[in-house]
Amino acid sequence: MFAKTVKSLVNFRELKALNNYIYNVYQRKNKVSPIIKIVSSTSEEIDVKPKSKLTVLLNNGEEIPMLGLGTWNSLDYQVGEAVMTAIDAGYRHFDCAHAHHNEQQIGLALRAMFRRTQLSRKDIFITSKLWNTFHRPSLVRLACETSLKNLQTDYLDLYLMHWPMAFKEGNDLIPLDSEGEIIFSYNDFVDTWMAMEKLVEDGLCKAIGLSNFNETQIERLLKNASIYPAVNQIECHPYLTQKKLKEFCESKDIAVIAYSPLGLPRNPFCNSCNKPLIQRKEITQLAKLLHKTPAQILIRYQLQRGNIVIPKSVTKAHIRSNILVNDFELTEEAMKMLNKLNINYRHVHFKTARKHPDYPFK
Repeated sequence: MFAKTVKSLVNFRELKALNNYIYNVYQRKNKVSPIIKIVSSTSEEIDVKPKSKLTVLLNNGEEIPMLGLGTWNSLDYQVGEAVMTAIDAGYRHFDCAHAHHNEQQIGLALRAMFRRTQLSRKDIFITSKLWNTFHRPSLVRLACETSLKNLQTDYLDLYLMHWPMAFKEGNDLIPLDSEGEIIFSYNDFVDTWMAMEKLVEDGLCKAIGLSNFNETQIERLLKNASIYPAVNQIECHPYLTQKKLKEFCESKDIAVIAYSPLGLPRNPFCNSCNKPLIQRKEITQLAKLLHKTPAQILIRYQLQRGNIVIPKSVTKAHIRSNILVNDFELTEEAMKMLNKLNINYRHVHFKTARKHPDYPFK
C-alpha cells in the first residue's frame, strides 16, 4: 500500500510539473507554441524539436552534444521546468551534479518528458559529478548510485570528479571547523579515479572525466590511469580563454567543456570599463551586426573553438535563444577580437579551499 501511495505521489508531481509547463505554453500570447502539440487523450503527448546536430566524439567512442544546459545555481523549483523547456527547444545534453542540490527535480522532469514524448533515455546525454566529500574510494560508488537514483536513470553518460580536492567525509558538502575553515580530507585523487574506473567497468557510467583540474594534476593522473579522462570541464570565456590548458587537453585526446561561457552575468567582473563580459561593447556591437544576442555570440565562440559548452539558464526565452547558434559563423577577425579580451580572469575561485594541497588555481 505504501509503495502504491509513493508511486501515486511521484506521478502526481510529474503530472503537476508537466501541466504547469503546458499551461504556461497556452498562456504565451494565448496560443500554443508551434513546437508543442497537445494530444487529446488521458496521457498527453508532446512533440519536441529535433536535437541540435553538433556533437563531439569522446575518446570512449561515444558522441556528446556540443551544446548542453548547465544546471548549477538553478533552484529546485525552477530547474524542472527549465529542463522541459530545454528538451522542447532541442537540447539533449544536461550537465548535473550532486552538489547542485537539484538532481531529484531534474530526474522527475526527465521522467515526465520520457513518458509523454517519443524520447527515451538513449536520446539524452546526462552528466553528473562526484563531490569532494566522496573522494574516499569506498564512497565513490555510493555517490554515483545516489545521483543515479535522483536522476532516475540506470547509467550516466559521463561522470566527472568535480574538483581535485577532497573534503572531510560526512553529510555536509562543505564541512567547516569551529573557525569556519573547510575541513579537508587527504584522499589522493588518483585513488579516487581508480574507483571511478570501476564504475565504467560495472556499467554505471559510459565515460568518466575531470572538472577544474590543471595540467600538472592531469599529467599525474594519466600516469596512473587505466581509463583516460574523456573531458576536463573548466571555466572558459573570453576573459579566461584557457588556451594553454585547452591545447594540453586536446593533445591527450581530452575534450574541453566550457562552463560559465557567458562570464557569470549576475556576478560580473568589473573591468576598466565597468562592464561584465556580456555587456562589453565589442560583443554587443558584434551581436547587433549579426542580429544575434550577446549570449549567442559567446556560445558560438566556444563552439568554433571546438569546445563543448553548457550555458546555464532557467529563463525560457534565454534557454530557447541560446540553442539557436547553428545558422551563423564568427569570422576569423571576430574570433581574434574575442580572444584578445583574455585577461586570465577567473570567476569561480573556490578560495575557501585554497589551502588544500590539491587546490588547482595556485
